[in-house]
Amino acid sequence: MRPPIRAAVMPAPNAAIQLTEVPTPDLAPGAALLETLFSEVCGTDVHVHHGHLSGVPYPLIPGHVSVGRIVAMNGPIRDVAGVPFHDGDVVTFLDVHETCNACYQCLVAKQTTRCPHRKVYGITYGAQDGPLGGWADRIWIKPGVKMIRLPTGLEPEAFIGGGCGLTTSVHALDRAEIRLGQSVAVLGVGPVGQSAIALASLSGAGEIVAIGAPADRLAFARRMGATTVLGLDLPHEDRVSAVHRLTGGRGVDVVIEAAGRPEAAVQALDLVRDGGRVVVVGQYTDHGEVPINPHRQINRKHVEIRGCWGSDYSHFHRAVEIAARWQDRIPWREMVSARYELARAGDALAAVERQAVLKALITP
Repeated sequence: MRPPIRAAVMPAPNAAIQLTEVPTPDLAPGAALLETLFSEVCGTDVHVHHGHLSGVPYPLIPGHVSVGRIVAMNGPIRDVAGVPFHDGDVVTFLDVHETCNACYQCLVAKQTTRCPHRKVYGITYGAQDGPLGGWADRIWIKPGVKMIRLPTGLEPEAFIGGGCGLTTSVHALDRAEIRLGQSVAVLGVGPVGQSAIALASLSGAGEIVAIGAPADRLAFARRMGATTVLGLDLPHEDRVSAVHRLTGGRGVDVVIEAAGRPEAAVQALDLVRDGGRVVVVGQYTDHGEVPINPHRQINRKHVEIRGCWGSDYSHFHRAVEIAARWQDRIPWREMVSARYELARAGDALAAVERQAVLKALITP
């Protein structure tokens, strides 16, 4: 009889994380089992813990972006280049599964992240569905889940240090369409904001303004590529004035909102220049409503606003390639502030919530 899998489970909103066991699944053709090396604790996990995301099937095993080692397969399983996976390969995987490729969003709108059938590891699979989250000894890779082999030379800690924030930022930068030399403001200096800063720099942005808190995260933002940092202790009006001084009175060409607070989306409209672009990526969960002045902040300014929801395979694939190429220049690995065993997953979640760490990892 196969031994069960230990997992940290989120029983319900605001309930304490519990350590439990789940059965090891049978592997159908095309399925695999990973030994979990690292699974991240991200801001989404905090929001899910507080019940701010609809459609979450509590209890669930959190951990939607992970790195693991293949310990069992019912193969053959191949990557997108047709190269077969083998036992012992270190991989990550697209956490989104069951995108149907048959609905309007998939085939007509070409927006697979909005497919109504999509499921997400660690978020919309419940614990009763099996070990489908990274806060566990093992992760079940269902048939059809897209694995990505970490290339030789890419340290797993470098990729997972970027993790969800890196893959999300790849999508956000696509939406931002930054041109060489343009000015950019990034609101929020958590993991998404940090990677957005790094990718904006790699994309050839000129002035890159990081806005957020606390001070140690702002200092890290400089290491990621920010040329100017502004703290939240500075009133919003003063931050707007500072950004205008840096940009000849115009405002920045592009604002990437990665703060997760509703007021940040409104503030972004004050920071962007006339005819500029705002990408809203931080509002993954519902924190309520805020007022805007559509005449003054949008129409008269001729502003373009783009939402950015989730990630698809291309974002994960490119994130791995970006991490492999730039890990010596961009300190993604150093974003990892603390590591926690499964039994301390609740402590990890609390540390992320109070911003005591920049990135916390579960290391079963």
